[in-house]
Amino acid sequence: MVMGAGIEARLEELESRLAFQDDLIESLNETIARQDRDLIRLEQRVKALGDRLNDLGDPGALPGSPGHEIPPHY
Repeated sequence: MVMGAGIEARLEELESRLAFQDDLIESLNETIARQDRDLIRLEQRVKALGDRLNDLGDPGALPGSPGHEIPPHY
């Protein structure tokens, strides 16, 4: 069976679109994977900063910090 020129052109166009879509999907997949890694890293940093903040505790509990001291003029 011989394909007509119109059908062959349409088939080539579809193959071209499919190849483009495959490349786009791969690129988007790589972007999502990178963003997922970045998000995990940022979540770890936020947790570490929260832990450090909790370790500092109440500012009045630190030696030498003014905390809630009454000013000397009272």
